[in-house]
Parts: sequence; structure tokens; C-alpha cells
Amino acid sequence: MTQVDSGGGPGRGLDNSVVVIVGCGIAALGAAHKLLRHGFRQVKVLEAKERGGGRIWSCRLGKGLIEIGAQWIHGPSKQNAVFQLASQHGLLDEKAISEENQAVQIAGLPPGVSTYYTSSGKRIGPEITDPMEELYSTLCLKSREFFESKAEPVRSLGEFLKLEIARCAEEWKDDTEARNLKLALLNVEFKMECCISGTDSLDLIALQPFGEYVMLPGIDCVFPGGFKSLIDTMMKSLPKDIVSYNKPVKCIHWNGSFTAPDALERSYPVLVECENGETIPADHVIVTVPLGFLKEHYKTFIHPPLPSSKVNSIQKMGFGTNNKIFLEFEEPFWEAECKLIKLVWEDESPLVSTRPNLQKAWFRKIVGFIVLHPVQRYGHVLLAVLAGEEANFMESLSDSEVKNCLTQVIHRFTGNPLIPPPKSIMRSKWHSDRYTKGSYSYTAVGSSGDDIDVIAEPLPIKSTKEQPLQVLFAGEATHRTFYSTTHGALQSGWREADRLNDHYLSFISINANL
Repeated sequence: MTQVDSGGGPGRGLDNSVVVIVGCGIAALGAAHKLLRHGFRQVKVLEAKERGGGRIWSCRLGKGLIEIGAQWIHGPSKQNAVFQLASQHGLLDEKAISEENQAVQIAGLPPGVSTYYTSSGKRIGPEITDPMEELYSTLCLKSREFFESKAEPVRSLGEFLKLEIARCAEEWKDDTEARNLKLALLNVEFKMECCISGTDSLDLIALQPFGEYVMLPGIDCVFPGGFKSLIDTMMKSLPKDIVSYNKPVKCIHWNGSFTAPDALERSYPVLVECENGETIPADHVIVTVPLGFLKEHYKTFIHPPLPSSKVNSIQKMGFGTNNKIFLEFEEPFWEAECKLIKLVWEDESPLVSTRPNLQKAWFRKIVGFIVLHPVQRYGHVLLAVLAGEEANFMESLSDSEVKNCLTQVIHRFTGNPLIPPPKSIMRSKWHSDRYTKGSYSYTAVGSSGDDIDVIAEPLPIKSTKEQPLQVLFAGEATHRTFYSTTHGALQSGWREADRLNDHYLSFISINANL
């Protein structure tokens, strides 16, 4: 291995440069793998919790595994890094890896039979629901066109959709009841979009950058052995003891000259200070913590402080909560072919902005219930999803309060008060998780893809031989076109490992030409 002076000390090279990775999610594991393949030998991963995986977290409920965090591989196709890695290790079923599955152009959840119930206990047929789904899908596609035009009629996705819906509604020839039902159906689509984007309201999502997010082809699929099967596979191929658990980092000190107790003759530009008082000198640190954590701790987590440009971008980008509630039943009350139960509150409309009393009406934000298939894998389990302030408030309630509330909702919407309550419940609490503070990022009003790139910029921003790369940033919120996804997170980890490798190769090239 060629030895080069990286600026942190004499004779520093790939095999003796210390790289610390903060966090142990899929971005961190991707970075660790690639660093080792490039020839880095002193790689350490520090994880604040007792487990790896980050926002990938599979847990057992009843007879199967459920996903507290990432659920699907979105867009399982050749361009999806997670899908490719999972396929290489044989972690997916034959249907998921089929060419037919990868070729389908569809956005969102897997297609299937949806059942619509209203708040007055009625079922709505496809003759009413299908046209509204199609209208919403058409308007969403139209909203993505403003990225290419570099112009926008309004600032937010919500404003645009509401203007278009109001325009369409003027042409409806229905009576008041039918018109209100159509608007209520469209409001369900708004709630679903909030969950997809992890935001409290579509009024918070910037319209112009919305189209920059890339939706990959393929029908979304799941891991038969849980998403954790990918994490477990990645962990097994790493050197033993590379990951330290229960090791939260307090502060990353950079742009200094620090020495290690066992190597006093050598200095390091970075010092990682852990909450337990332990310090780890390093040549480079890759930060993979969620944007929600950075938003809350950027003033103290990195010292000297972050440049104002990076702080502004961290503040401008959106980071919201999308929570899950799993309900396990002894027997199903839904049809075997049903994939999704949608809840339609007849008094709601996307054209009327209201701020409900969270204590009394938090459950109204629930889109509906996803039926987990197959039964042989999960049992009879429904998954409720909700986003925003209501999702945050739900975390403050007890399991029994949530279970009783959703049992009442099911009774009301099905019109059947005899349906037994679920026998068990499990839910996510991503907002109150101190190391996450939410679910994933989105481009908020006032932000753009440029802010994502600024967050991803390493420190120092202009690296030189005297001031080499020291602090690098990875994670879903640093990928401009795949933010909010596991494949975006994985690719960001690979990107930063490649950045470090290129950094050393550039100095090798310079020295070779001297």
C-alpha cells in the first residue's frame, strides 16, 4: 500500500488512517463495507443504541416479523441499490425478483383490492372511488412537471393540488352529498401523501423540487425474512467487533490536532467525544445520524460549529413523522382478497383547512389499514399509518388507549360493533426517539435539492493537503433524488466511502507527479 501524507500526520495512508462512522444504519454499513473494500483497515462504527439498522427495525408480533421502520423496497429494479444487494444475497422471493415485477411502472404501495368505509358505516364502490384515485394520481403527476419548467404557480404541493381540485369540482354535476363524498375521498389521498412524504401537511412540501425525487419502476416488495435480514447479512460480512453499541456520540471536534494515548507521536485532525467520556481520535468521521437529530443538536454536535450555509440547509429541509400501529386479530373481519381498508370521514375536504383537537381527534389522520399478506407469514395483522402532529401525539398515549380508540373506529366505519378488539398491538414512536426525532426527510417550502447537496458537503468544504477531508455526511437526507428511502441511504454511504478513497488517490497521483 502506498503511503501518503494526508495532512493529518506523516506517512498516513488508506491502511493506517482511522475512520469513525457515527451511526449503524444502512448508510453507515454501506460506507463501512466500501471503505474496507477500498483498503481502509481502521474503520470503527459507533452506534448509540443497543442494535444496528437505524430506521430499519424488524420485530416479532404474533407468528411473524413486522417492520417498525422501513417496510418496502420502493421501486425494486436495477437502479435500486437495496434491491440489487438483497437479490445478490437471495433475500427476496421469486415474484419480487422477476423481470415482470421490475418492469411495472407504478408509484406507491403494491396494487391490490381496496375497501372503502365511510364514517357513517357505509361501503363505497369502485364506481365512485376509482375516478377520484385517478384524478388525484393525474394531479400528482402534473405537480411533478414544475421541476422541469423551473417555475411554479404556487409555493407548496398542497396549494397546487387544492387549486386544481377546486377547478375540477366546479365542473362536477353532482348533488351536494355526492360532491362532498368526492372531496372526502380526495382528502384520504392527501393523508396518504402525508405518510409517503413524512409530513404534517402537503402545504409544507415545496412544489418545484417535488418532481426531482425519482420514482423507480417495479412493484414495491418486502423481505420474507424481515428487512433486518439485509442488515444481518451486511453485519456478518464485517470484521468482528467493528461496531460498538450503546455508544452515543456527544461531540465531533474537527480541524484540530489530537493525539491518541497509545500513539503520542501521531496527531489526528478529528476527535470523537462520546457521552460516556471516551474519546476517539480519527483522521475522518462519517456522520450518518438522521436529519431530525441534526436539526436538534447541530449547535453542540459538531465543533467548531457548522458553516452557516450548512446550518441554513439543515433548518430549511423538512423532517417529519410517519408512524405505524400494528393490530393483530384472532380472526379477520375483512375479505381475504382485501389489501387496503381506507377510512373516509364524510365531513372532511382538502379544500377546508382545519386543525383538529389532538386529544379528541388524533385518529382522524389515519389513512386506513394495510392488510399484511400472506396470512401464513403474519397472521391476521392490520397496519394503520398516520403522519404529522397526530402521529407525534399518538406516541404519548398508552397501548390500551390506542387499541380501544382504534377498536371504536373499526366499529364505526364497518357498522359492526361486534368485531372483537385486536388481541395485541405494537407501534412505532419515531418522534420521541431521541436519536431520530422523526421518520425521514422531505423538501419543505423554502428548500430545494440544493439544500440536500449542501447538507452532504464534507468539512472542510474546500479540502487541501494541509486541511484534508475530516467530517463527511451520509444518510437518506443527503441523497438529492432518493431522499427518504433506504436505497438513497445506502447509496449515500457508498458515495462518502468513494469520496474518501478518491481523496487518497488524488494525493497519490500528486505525489507520483512530484
